Amino acid sequence: MSLNVRPIVSALLRNWTGPVLVAAQVAITLAVLVNAVYIVKLRIEKIGRPSGMDIQNIFVVRNVGVSEKYAHEATIRADLGYLRGTPGVLAVTTMDYVPLSGHGNVVGVMLQPDDQRHAVGTHYYEVDEQVLPALGLHLTSGRAFSANEILPPRTGAAVGTTEGQVIVTQALADDLYPDGHALGKTLYDSASLLSSPATIVGIIDHMQGWRVDWNRVDRVLLAPRLPFPDDLPIAHYIVRVAPGQRDAVMRSVEQHMQNSNDDRLIEWVRPLELFRNRSYLADRNMGIFLVAVVLMLLAITCIGVFGLVTFNVATRTKQIGTRRALGAQRLDIVSYFLVENWLVTTVGLVLGCALALWSGSLLARQYGLPRLDLYYLVLGVPVLWIFGLLAAWYPALRASSVPPAIATRTI
Repeated sequence: MSLNVRPIVSALLRNWTGPVLVAAQVAITLAVLVNAVYIVKLRIEKIGRPSGMDIQNIFVVRNVGVSEKYAHEATIRADLGYLRGTPGVLAVTTMDYVPLSGHGNVVGVMLQPDDQRHAVGTHYYEVDEQVLPALGLHLTSGRAFSANEILPPRTGAAVGTTEGQVIVTQALADDLYPDGHALGKTLYDSASLLSSPATIVGIIDHMQGWRVDWNRVDRVLLAPRLPFPDDLPIAHYIVRVAPGQRDAVMRSVEQHMQNSNDDRLIEWVRPLELFRNRSYLADRNMGIFLVAVVLMLLAITCIGVFGLVTFNVATRTKQIGTRRALGAQRLDIVSYFLVENWLVTTVGLVLGCALALWSGSLLARQYGLPRLDLYYLVLGVPVLWIFGLLAAWYPALRASSVPPAIATRTI
């Protein structure tokens, strides 16, 4: 028996409330599905961005002076001597703030003094001569800092006689000098932390700063100075070790440094990976939440489709029996309800495509997200078609199993 679509459409129009509700449910599900999956994909890409650093083999030690007898610079130099002589350690540097930690300094850099209108925002770090090997950074041109260029911790008297050399990331160099000739050129900063002007002596290929949600996360400037003044006696030691030795060296270093100086406190010793994970925690939670919402909506939509087909089967038992008595095969009955469900789902998907594009455009305007990639919409449509057919399959199969003699006696 061939399948005629006209009676299916006629039946849907006579009892339109249920199909309309299911179609609306399918439309909302499609709009949420494609936008949520797209946002999850963006979050995964953001979390997986290269940092430019050897994160897996780096840990950080936070040193804080707690006594009036504490000698900040002398303690830093003694700690660096110990750490650099520890077996398994490849390199150690001091930093005022920890990359990827969510805390740090941002300055504006420019090509002319006091040209704040054209200042380019960048992360600012004070480091020593081992910063490149300690973070696993790679120079594309120029040189690293030398030991005699590292200035002591900043004091009030030191302002005005500050760093004359800086190292910048390639992204920052391209912002300042788009012609690609930044090496050896000069720059100024908005906070008067650098000399006027400071010279770019090295360019590194890539490094992320502390603000991972900033679109300028890869704009970084390194200045040669031991961290923090004496009235704020804090130092972070960035320790890079040989692969596979991080945890063992961390335990050894923490045990030794906790007992080596009574005038200071080793506040914590943590892997750099921990800071990265914390910085991306909100993105990770957002991804998990959106996946949960999508799965819940798919489940609710399947339940809606299942309920609609089950209801239609229950109210059309006599009609089914009549068709079976006239020669309809079980496959014809199954096909009838599957096509009916397919029509309802298709109407919902057409509405859902428009809703998905509108909501994607709204998200792009409100939150600065990239516009929805139509690739996800094209994939979302067959996914919901398949889920809808699977949800309708079992009640349709039950309808086809009703014996004609029993069905025709049902009033």
